[in-house]
Amino acid sequence: MSAPALASRGLWPGLVLAPAARIRLWTALAALIGWELLAWSGLLYRDVVPPLEQVLLALAALVADPDLYPNMLATGYEVLVGFAIAAIAGIAGGLGLGASRLLHRAAEPYMDALASAPKIVFLPIAMLFFGLGMESKIALGALSGLFPILLNTMAGVRALPAIYGRVGRSLHLSAPQAALKIYIPALRRPIVTGLRLGLGVCVVGILLAEIKLSKIGLGHLAADAYSHFRVAELYAVLILIFVLASLANLSLTLLLRRKRGRPGALL
Repeated sequence: MSAPALASRGLWPGLVLAPAARIRLWTALAALIGWELLAWSGLLYRDVVPPLEQVLLALAALVADPDLYPNMLATGYEVLVGFAIAAIAGIAGGLGLGASRLLHRAAEPYMDALASAPKIVFLPIAMLFFGLGMESKIALGALSGLFPILLNTMAGVRALPAIYGRVGRSLHLSAPQAALKIYIPALRRPIVTGLRLGLGVCVVGILLAEIKLSKIGLGHLAADAYSHFRVAELYAVLILIFVLASLANLSLTLLLRRKRGRPGALL
């Protein structure tokens, strides 16, 4: 009897995977096999691509090291504060610039130029304003996360039918009331997309700032492992960052889904 038939009868529950899950599984397996073959092929300089066993041992040692967790907390705090600033400023700015045709036309060239510029170039300015502490890293993270949220919100407002504005005016709503009661609920999809993109680039901005100037944080751990050529440890830190960023993105998605299901929720 075939595997699908056995699964359908409950003999092998969960054995048959959905097509998307099969693609993910085979892609992951192919990547791991390719990594291991490259590690043992001798095509690259020794230890540039260490065997998976070394990386997993380094990851286990990293997780067991109590010094890891203050670094995780530092990076997590910076991401949380930076992303909160980016979300508030991005949604508010996107609503304001999107609702006014004049402001939109005036600001669009600046927004496009700043959005496409690599945010790491603003790190020296952040250091001048905020010093070498957490504040400069939070500022760079907030600046990095701002533009995906702002541009998605602004584009969403521009795409809304004019009836939304007429409803607000007919009800004599103030600008903040119209934003909270009409525009934000109508812009759930672009705002959620902007928040998810903004979280990713906020994490990147903060890690880059930690690599450049910090003595604490996951970016600092990665830079320290690189500078001492502890390659397996470097990959272990990168895997940990990837896992934590994925969990943060998943948590944000689940939170927004729960809020969307509640009566009166804004998103």
